Amino acid sequence: MLLAEKMKQTDFSNAESALVEFILDKGTAIEPLTIKEIAEANFVHPSTLIRVAKKLGYKGWLELRTEFLAEQTYLQTYFDDVDANFPFQSNDGLMTIANKIASLERTTIDDTLSLLNHDDLQKAKQLLLNARQIKIFGSNANLLISQDFALKMRRIKKNVVTSQTMGEDAYEAFNSQEKTCCILISYTGENNFILQIAKILKKRNVPFIALTSIGENTLASLSQAVLRMTTRERLYTKIANFTINSSICYLLDVLYSVVFAEEYQKNLNHLIEISELVDKRKTSSAIMAESPESMVQFSESFRPN
Repeated sequence: MLLAEKMKQTDFSNAESALVEFILDKGTAIEPLTIKEIAEANFVHPSTLIRVAKKLGYKGWLELRTEFLAEQTYLQTYFDDVDANFPFQSNDGLMTIANKIASLERTTIDDTLSLLNHDDLQKAKQLLLNARQIKIFGSNANLLISQDFALKMRRIKKNVVTSQTMGEDAYEAFNSQEKTCCILISYTGENNFILQIAKILKKRNVPFIALTSIGENTLASLSQAVLRMTTRERLYTKIANFTINSSICYLLDVLYSVVFAEEYQKNLNHLIEISELVDKRKTSSAIMAESPESMVQFSESFRPN
């Protein structure tokens, strides 16, 4: 749940409700205002702001203000030129649609990148590096998207599995062995199926990374590391899960890349060695073609000085 939504749904006194309406109406314009100025503009005592903050679960006004401004800034950044739910219209031509989808993809990546937090990404990386096995839980398209991540990870000798048998997910979670790490994917963070898995893992002391939306949600509160996905789409009043899918793909690619980079040269040599043995594809394009010369250049480029 977004903070702005929580502010609308929390039970406040009349004076507190008027103050909350003022904050929501002003949005990022409250940034330069002091607690005294906001209180005076609403004819309330400054302590009213502190009471509002505490009812919303914050230690004080400054913590609430920081979170509110960060959320409002995010919601007002990107997606000015494209609608995540309806990126194209019925009368758009072929190339117009193609351009709009390209714009949507670019915007989604930038948007997701803006949500990445260094400390959470570092935690996620360490959880994956320390794991003997990595299990991924998701539903529908989320699980399909994760299969590419699992394939790439297995190619660099990381034991990654996706739960494929319907009804077996709880058993998979419960039977997780020592040094297992899981990735749980849920846009809302309130999917009952995913939360069941999360609670089992929590009880079994199995760490997991959550890929979920911004704001407060149950999945995020249970996880050891949270990577936030683009949060722009409605649940079903839309053409497709364009931004959700792109955001998940990007985050999984980032996770694969940070793991790969930990032993960059070793992993790269391993992939090339296997590919030389098994990849017998032919091409008429010079760009795609492999050659002994290119391999020599590759080896020399990584030779210590």
